Amino acid sequence: MRRILTLSFLCISIAHCYAQLPLPKDFLSKDFHKGRRDELRKLLPPNSVMAIFAFQSRNFSNDVDYKYHANPDLYYFSGYTEPNSVLLIFKDAQKDSANQSYNELFFVQKKDARSEQWTGKRLGVDGVKEQLGFTNVYNAADFEKFPLDLTQFDKVVFEFPQDISDKLSETDGVYELVKTFRKKAGIPEDFDAEITAELASRVSDPRVMQAAYLQRTVNHYKGIAAADERYKRSGFANRLITVKDSTELSSLIKEMDALKWSSALYTTYTNELRQIKTPEELVLMRKAIDISALAHNEAMKAVKPEMSELELQGVQEFIHKKLGAEYVGYPSIVGAGNNGCVLHYIENNVTNVGNKMVLMDVGAEYHGYTADVTRTFPANGKFTTEQKQIYDIVYEAQEAAFKVCKDGSSFEKVEKAARDVVAKGLVRLGVIKEENENFTYYPHGCSHFLGLDVHDKGFYEGLKENMIITVEPGIYIPEGSNCDKKWWGIAVRIEDDVLIGKDKCEILSSLAPRKTGDVEKMSSQKSFVDNIRVNLRK
Repeated sequence: MRRILTLSFLCISIAHCYAQLPLPKDFLSKDFHKGRRDELRKLLPPNSVMAIFAFQSRNFSNDVDYKYHANPDLYYFSGYTEPNSVLLIFKDAQKDSANQSYNELFFVQKKDARSEQWTGKRLGVDGVKEQLGFTNVYNAADFEKFPLDLTQFDKVVFEFPQDISDKLSETDGVYELVKTFRKKAGIPEDFDAEITAELASRVSDPRVMQAAYLQRTVNHYKGIAAADERYKRSGFANRLITVKDSTELSSLIKEMDALKWSSALYTTYTNELRQIKTPEELVLMRKAIDISALAHNEAMKAVKPEMSELELQGVQEFIHKKLGAEYVGYPSIVGAGNNGCVLHYIENNVTNVGNKMVLMDVGAEYHGYTADVTRTFPANGKFTTEQKQIYDIVYEAQEAAFKVCKDGSSFEKVEKAARDVVAKGLVRLGVIKEENENFTYYPHGCSHFLGLDVHDKGFYEGLKENMIITVEPGIYIPEGSNCDKKWWGIAVRIEDDVLIGKDKCEILSSLAPRKTGDVEKMSSQKSFVDNIRVNLRK
């Protein structure tokens, strides 16, 4: 008996110690998420409901899944980070069968002791109530029988997760939740929400009323429908490709606007809210960006010609983990020499970077928020004349762009400021003859939104205070280019994350040096990896 009691006490002690293991304390609060739901209700039209689904789990290999990454929208509005769930947010208060009032319903992944033994703790109904502050919470399996008629609403706003599959879904998983939702909302089987939202966005462009632009749009979708079964089945896509003039188009647009079901409004509302960062979000964004900048510094210190691209990736990502970042915000890009000319190069398999420049586009994700920082530096610590000349053009282009990053400006102005400098600089060096040839060596845009996604949600119109965007001009001259060989294989991108202010921007990633002299100075410092020696057995 004593032995049994001792073992029981030991088990209880271990469980207690496990429960007391320290966890991060700087997650967004449940008040933040409630505030986001309240702001959403202000945008929703009368007599409407909006549904936000969890992402589906994805298979990695055989019976092992990828590490789950939550739908940023569901996280934003709830703080919930598990699969197999749907959150319903109502514009107005509803009444249940007991005449109790509610304005949101949350159907979540159920508690399951056996599953939790293998894949970790689940919040379950009680955990969501206690930790996330919801009142009306149910198991996902209850959604089908829950007395809820979504056809009574004038607008049902939603966005279905992409590529959901019944083969990947549990019995109460996302696939089944979407299936039940379609039935409760009376959505016809041939209604494709994603395609309809895309078409609505396309025809909302004022230029589409011009005859030439309308014809291009019609021809565009004729080509897509000829090859894509989904578009062939879409009633609105088929209507669009038969439109003859602006009068018929106006009629189609009115019909689409009058639809009860809308994914276009889902995009509008989430763009509107997520593009402006709250003070709570800015705290996490600053941490993600500081971690990323410090990791870039360590890579500059550590780099040696005999290192591999993969080693440099490991240096940066170690710093991410050391400082508390759970993920990278996107696959790490580490391109030496000509590999840097591949904009999304992620193989990172060169075993010796040599005396090339290394372009590292690597950003940490901290509590759901991601940085996006790029630095380019010489592996041997010193820029060559040609490398420095190209680098300085990119630096000057970035400086010009920073000057127009402020409230009331626009993405177009930022783009033009950077591109004009690149164009003039490449002409000056003789890399191109005419300024309009700059797109050959600077093929991408200068800026995008940043936040819960690396390419975050927002309207690419005017810049507003408390938006966070990237500023990332670049020059890429692949081997074999139509210019002097001395420029071949040079790739430079400098990317910083900036907070839009009323009169100017704040460079959030300023901890990582940008000027050539400062980069060389950082590269001359010692790194913690300098004395690490680990060899495989022969």
